[in-house]
Amino acid sequence: MNGSRALRAQLLLGAASILVIGTSLTSCSVSNTDSGTAGKSAVRIVLEVEPPTLEPCDASYTATGVVVRSNITQPLLERNATSGDLEPLLATSWDQTTPTEWTFKLRSGVNFQDGSPFTAEDAAFSIDRALSREINCNVKGEIFGDETMKTEAVDDTTLVVTTPDPDPVLPLKLSFIEVVPSSTSPDKKVREPIGTGPFEVTSWSAGTKLVLSSWSGYWGEQPAFKTAEYQWRSEGTVRAQMVKSGEADIATRLGPADGIGDLGEDYPNNETTGLILNGTLPPFTDIRVRQAVNYAIDKQGIIDSLYPDSGIEVATQIVREGIIGHNDDLEPWPYDPEKAKQLIAEAKADGVPVDAPITMTGRIAEWPNVAQMAQAVQGELLAVGLNVKLKMLETSQQILYQVRPFVLDEGATAVMISHGNQAGDAGFSTQYMTSDGALSTFGDDELDRLIHSAERATGDERQKLYAEAFAYEHEHVVQFAPLLHMVGEMGVAKTVLYKPTPASGDEMHLADITPAS
Repeated sequence: MNGSRALRAQLLLGAASILVIGTSLTSCSVSNTDSGTAGKSAVRIVLEVEPPTLEPCDASYTATGVVVRSNITQPLLERNATSGDLEPLLATSWDQTTPTEWTFKLRSGVNFQDGSPFTAEDAAFSIDRALSREINCNVKGEIFGDETMKTEAVDDTTLVVTTPDPDPVLPLKLSFIEVVPSSTSPDKKVREPIGTGPFEVTSWSAGTKLVLSSWSGYWGEQPAFKTAEYQWRSEGTVRAQMVKSGEADIATRLGPADGIGDLGEDYPNNETTGLILNGTLPPFTDIRVRQAVNYAIDKQGIIDSLYPDSGIEVATQIVREGIIGHNDDLEPWPYDPEKAKQLIAEAKADGVPVDAPITMTGRIAEWPNVAQMAQAVQGELLAVGLNVKLKMLETSQQILYQVRPFVLDEGATAVMISHGNQAGDAGFSTQYMTSDGALSTFGDDELDRLIHSAERATGDERQKLYAEAFAYEHEHVVQFAPLLHMVGEMGVAKTVLYKPTPASGDEMHLADITPAS
């Protein structure tokens, strides 16, 4: 039986068992819309999961950022997802005044939703808070790692940021920090944030609905919709049906089998799926076992079975083509289960406990058919002799396996991720690769050297060094099993006009959504 047929049979028979932890709504539950707020004044969005938090410094989480970023709170500047250019927002200009110093001129006449004025003190506070060890913000690990910097509010509209070493992409990094007032707790995360954006939180009924309302004091142009209602359904078919039946205007993260039909909007997203392998515990301490994982997985078979005619491609590395640092010369790991078995046998002969337990985790509804994909991968790893248990988890639980200090009391882990490089630069993916990266369990001195050299480089040299780092990781470290370069699809009802961008899976700007008539 060839790989694709075997995978189809495995999916149909349910050969791999899944332990599902958490709750989800079933396909019969499609009606939970308050008709009193629906209509032309409200846009209704159905997400795949409830946001785990609305804390602005955790907006790098997809499920949080899709609601918070540039809706409730705003950064100093933001990257245009289509052109890649940095554009002014709360900062109107920025200049590298010395190799280690950047000066930002800030917008005047801006207030927070609590009525307090936005000043450079707030911008400095927001950066310091996001990078504080006390609060453990996701953006620190995802974007900045252990990087430190000094912030100085020279006057109300001038902010100076100084780094220990030259950082040519500091403005791009700061575009991931959402600005909050300095009255915000510096050491506790917030449930309902205060920002400078066009929307503020009206109500959040946990497990049911989140409602935002447009804010009359917004410094920019008022959005077309006065209200945004968010609901969540874990099943793509349910989200698609809500759009088709008129219960929702937009549905996120749909798949080819969800039945959205001509209401589907495809878009090139920036996400790559894969497994992060914990190299600190057996059997993944041996590189041959990590290589075997890559040989064992039939990536094209997964596409043929779960994502036919979708535009999804087999991944060669954790970033896709078009991102600075992508190595065009890397080839996908071939599907070769016999080679995988051979490598595992060699490791076993050398005393490696290849039958040690491996906990594989996936996040419920993180992308279309994620559970079926995880099941297929688990089955293929079992078939080559690895001892893999699969857990499908809610976001708040799965993150514990993915981010330092990691869950380490269940043996080695293989964490299924979807990494979206919104910034378009490999420097925003190396947290998975460096020895001390927030999402990396282990590393290599030479890989660290290559990455740190690339971080300080610009232009062609930056591209060259990051490409070398990806090649070195592929050959000598094997921290990942890259799986698929994904393609996004949303359901957009005829009641609204919205064109998804490559960043729409991570941040959906409500101001870009308008009524169709």
